[in-house]
Amino acid sequence: MQTRRSFLKFGAGAAAVGAFAPLTVNAQSSNIKWDESHEVVIVGSGFAGLAAAVEAGKLGAKDIVVFEKLGVYGGNSTLNAGQACFADTDLQRKLGIKDSAELMVKDQLASGRGYASEELLRHSAELGPYVYQLTKDCGCVYRDHIINTGGTSATRSHQVVERSGAGFIRPMLKTARSYGVKTKTRHKFEGLITADDGTVLGIKVRKGYHTDHEDSGKLINVRAEKGVLIATGGFAANVAFRQALDPTLGDEVGHTNARGATGDGLIAMLAEGAMPIHLSFIQSGPWASPDEGGFGYGAGFSLYNFPHSIAIDRNTGMRFMNETADRKHRADLEIQRRDKDGKPNPALLIAPKHEAQKDPSMENVLKYNVAWEFDSVEAIAKHFDLPLKPLKQQIEDWNKYVKAGDDPQFGKRMDMSTGIYMTAPFIVQRLWPKVHYCQGGIQINTKAQVIAAKNGKPIPNLYAAGEVSGGVHGVSRLGGCSTPDCMAFGVTAARSMMKA
Repeated sequence: MQTRRSFLKFGAGAAAVGAFAPLTVNAQSSNIKWDESHEVVIVGSGFAGLAAAVEAGKLGAKDIVVFEKLGVYGGNSTLNAGQACFADTDLQRKLGIKDSAELMVKDQLASGRGYASEELLRHSAELGPYVYQLTKDCGCVYRDHIINTGGTSATRSHQVVERSGAGFIRPMLKTARSYGVKTKTRHKFEGLITADDGTVLGIKVRKGYHTDHEDSGKLINVRAEKGVLIATGGFAANVAFRQALDPTLGDEVGHTNARGATGDGLIAMLAEGAMPIHLSFIQSGPWASPDEGGFGYGAGFSLYNFPHSIAIDRNTGMRFMNETADRKHRADLEIQRRDKDGKPNPALLIAPKHEAQKDPSMENVLKYNVAWEFDSVEAIAKHFDLPLKPLKQQIEDWNKYVKAGDDPQFGKRMDMSTGIYMTAPFIVQRLWPKVHYCQGGIQINTKAQVIAAKNGKPIPNLYAAGEVSGGVHGVSRLGGCSTPDCMAFGVTAARSMMKA
């Protein structure tokens, strides 16, 4: 029996195919006027697109072009915390951390709740060491510290010194250009150009595009000799699209994405007959703050402090979750924090300043009123109208858990809290989820080929990588795992095109 949820999960993709069918232009190559022709055509300049450009250059491609819709490079990739989960690296070994691709896949499968693709996750995890080295060869510099993200069995999230995705994007863009890669901003992807047999011949692009004027620029036809890689990211910024898939994700829930994350590439591939998968699996970030826009400084503060801090329900003054559980678990619980009228009543993340100050994010969250410093538990309770007695008891209990190395309340991993007691002064930040990542998209295989819905076979010359693809992570993606996933399948797409 088809439920409303199952229709949203699978039917919305089919509806999109019909609604956006005009985006695809069917033509014989001899009947179309090509304005440009390139060996490898890449749409999107984020992690996936630039990894593909660098790899294609390494493999000897002579004419590579990267098209970017916005006026700056990097898209959504520049807005993350500069983290990437890799297993069994030299830095992990140096820090005494035991890890493996096998364990990383196991953690991700658990987070995916039965929907993740073991084959695709394994492909990405096993490529991890190569991608890690590729980024270092491009000039990316990692901190001598690895972050613990929720839902993992080993500490594996490596972070660049900039603590921003720009720490990956800038060196990779420079390296791509050293291979002669052409990079073009303000070129909006408008659709695929295909032959009668479905083979992708090229793309239609709006040259000179400006986001405030949808019809700006000039339409041009770009031929792709070896193939087209769609690496345009997700659709978190398209509120109407995401709310049609998940009714809970309306305007009340913000997002962390760049304004360009509107699903252009996804919609065009659906119009071409690509297989939609898991479209309603949309993840919200539990580390977000309602007191700033976008990803913000609060995310970095939360990510650093969750392992040794406590999240408090303002109605009860007590913890309500494992602060290092996977993202979906925490975001689902956070969005349930409401006042008696059902309005959002964001939870509080309480961190001890003696530890929080070790991370540079503390200075920014205090400077921009995303977090506040308090000298006592009483001051916190008064400011946020919390019941004082249970809050004091909760902090006392928490310190006992730290001493014992065990959390009987929610089963939190305590190895990252050893010796870090909850004592004054405190730094407190509000928590409210924001839409962060779309697990759903179009289906790909381990060659990064796009799969057709009508026959389950690859669409010739069409590749996808990153958030625009779906089915990889299942219901919930673990933190720090999108960056290596994007890069691994960008690399894979380049290899597939160069072998074709």
